[in-house]
Amino acid sequence: MRLWHQELIPYLDDKRILGLHREVSALRGGAWGRKHSVVDYVFRYSPARLYVYHLLVMNEMMRRGFKPDGHWYNRLYRGKNRPALTLLEAGTDVYYTPGAFSPSIYPEHDDRYLLECLDNLSAKGAELVNGGSIAEMRVRLAAEKGI
Repeated sequence: MRLWHQELIPYLDDKRILGLHREVSALRGGAWGRKHSVVDYVFRYSPARLYVYHLLVMNEMMRRGFKPDGHWYNRLYRGKNRPALTLLEAGTDVYYTPGAFSPSIYPEHDDRYLLECLDNLSAKGAELVNGGSIAEMRVRLAAEKGI
């Protein structure tokens, strides 16, 4: 299970976008709070951040013609077999505006993590969509961010 760096969401192939949606849905549902070495950092924050991240994933899915279950757009929803979150549990940092979680929703999603995600995608033989290869993205990031 991995939450890809949010800057990569528009570049992930359909298989990974759909997989990411399944993983985030699981985290919002029955997997919330369960230990997992790769995503434990998510549980240090309110579920509102995961909801905002999920919105990015679902909006990208819709842009590509996929139709995620509309229930997931309710920030209190946790899946068909889980009780909804209370407003208190859901957190108050859900009102996302660009820059509100600057530079990313999760502080752990920094430039180092972006490169780690690119390495992981490369090792899996993944190809990016909407903007060239992983090598080209590395060149762009080096020019734009100096990483």
